[in-house]
Amino acid sequence: QVQLVESGGGLVQPGGSLRLSCVASGTAFSIYTMDWYRQASGEQRVLVARITNGGSTVYADSVKGRFTISRDNAKNTVYLQMNSLKPEDTAVYYCNLKKSYGDFWGRGTQVTVSS
Repeated sequence: QVQLVESGGGLVQPGGSLRLSCVASGTAFSIYTMDWYRQASGEQRVLVARITNGGSTVYADSVKGRFTISRDNAKNTVYLQMNSLKPEDTAVYYCNLKKSYGDFWGRGTQVTVSS
């Protein structure tokens, strides 16, 4: 059974940085594309960043140049380095793994950007 566990969220001031981690278990992690999504209060969940099994990356326009997604297949972990954080980055951040028969989600980690 696939399990995804996010960590690394917290309260940070505008302009600060955080690094989120997502550890996967129960699956062959290295062969899958991994995504980070976020969901702000009252809004839909949206894609923030994606990294393929080959290491190619895609970012939402709102985070380009500030966020970096990476993966360590030896640790079954995907990371999201978030720099120059803004109040509008406040959300619950989720990692996602897609298989042919469905999506798997973690429980999320709260990121709050506020002074």
